[in-house]
Amino acid sequence: MICTRLNQTKLFIWGIALSTLLLHGCGIYSFTGASIPAGVTTFQVNFFENQAGNRPGSTVEPGLDNEFTNALQDLIMNQTNLDLVTADGQLIYEGEITEYSVTPMSATAEIKAAQNRLKMSVAFRFVNTKLEEDDFSKTYSFFYDFPAELQVYDVKDAAHKEIFDRITQDIFNDTLAKW
Repeated sequence: MICTRLNQTKLFIWGIALSTLLLHGCGIYSFTGASIPAGVTTFQVNFFENQAGNRPGSTVEPGLDNEFTNALQDLIMNQTNLDLVTADGQLIYEGEITEYSVTPMSATAEIKAAQNRLKMSVAFRFVNTKLEEDDFSKTYSFFYDFPAELQVYDVKDAAHKEIFDRITQDIFNDTLAKW
């Protein structure tokens, strides 16, 4: 019985050692899914200017750019141990909000909108100063559907939360989780 307990303890210690080697062998892994390249300790999120008003059908939403920039910063800070810096970041997140629009999605028998869709798109660029092959550009979009009898103002907080959560998580997955 003592031998069995000693063997279980040795097996447990070997399992912990092997897990540690695997998790840290190619960089830093966090249990939130982030796989941070070795040597990377900082990130920078540049201001995402709202250029949606320049596109036909889009509207300008005051404060949208600041809200989105903060949402991306918060997500990365909460899911990694990277330090946020304002300049010379090793990972750089930047882009523009290119679309913020409301369109009718379905009609009633009286040919009135029954549901509207708020859509937001972000032209995004990622720079990894430690590993150039990780650099990329991509457009991210998401939407929030709401009843036509409501105004955007009525659903703005819930809509922004859902849209920001989705877009920032997609950016995180593509840059740090590599999903």
